[in-house]
Amino acid sequence: MRTFLGFICLLPALMASSIMAQTQTSPVDMDIQAGIEMGPQVEGQVFTYATGGETYEGYLARNTSDDEPRPAVLVVHEWWGLNDYARARADQLAALGFVALAVDMYGGGEVASHPDEAGTFSRQVMQDWPAARARLEAAMTELRKNPWVAADKGMAAIGYCFGGGVVMNMALSGMPIEAAISFHGSPAQAVSNPQDFSGRVQIHNGAQDPLVKRDALMAMAEALKARGAEVEVINYPEATHSFTNPHADQVAEQYDLPLAYNAAADAASWQAALLTLDKALNDN
Repeated sequence: MRTFLGFICLLPALMASSIMAQTQTSPVDMDIQAGIEMGPQVEGQVFTYATGGETYEGYLARNTSDDEPRPAVLVVHEWWGLNDYARARADQLAALGFVALAVDMYGGGEVASHPDEAGTFSRQVMQDWPAARARLEAAMTELRKNPWVAADKGMAAIGYCFGGGVVMNMALSGMPIEAAISFHGSPAQAVSNPQDFSGRVQIHNGAQDPLVKRDALMAMAEALKARGAEVEVINYPEATHSFTNPHADQVAEQYDLPLAYNAAADAASWQAALLTLDKALNDN
């Protein structure tokens, strides 16, 4: 009886609390009413496309707080495959006003678990540039169908390590992008028949990187200039391979590789890349 009476006594208070909960203004609505602007709300999703009988599983990121279509940027992963690092870079770009697609260059979202496997995957791609280009074109074709991608703006591509080599070759093969930005990318030329390219190419390189030979780097830069590209090569003192990846030191220790994160070079190269993307895609 006491329990029942206690419940009866509490009932008005419970009902009042329920009504207050239903009518209480949410924190977001309160901020809007107070004139406080909301920051970006980035959401990512699997983005599939197909070519050559193979399905590829990219990662599409956009700011869902933004109702306007925005320029698109491709993010090409390191030799490991489409992992969390590439997704994180896509998220960063989305927060800054782009629709970012981290592409899958290996198919099925496959990710290497060892450097030997990563080397095999990346060599297979770069030894067959027509097939690699077809994968990129399939991603771009599908991306243009997305309603959040600005139809009146061009696209750009950024890439890391293996992906840096991919985007340099995208430019060298005359693919329809406004800018190609490489971070510690391999400058090996995979394109057998270079084409004209009128966009920007920005190459961020670690001055102490033993995996990127200076002669090869300059040869790639000259080949791009010969096809009409506006080329900028930036060397970062004391920076070595994978200088933009905060996990580089851990991987270096695990597999005895010449990798190291460099926070200063990471910040400087990212800022320079964003300025280039803004000029190329937003006409600023």
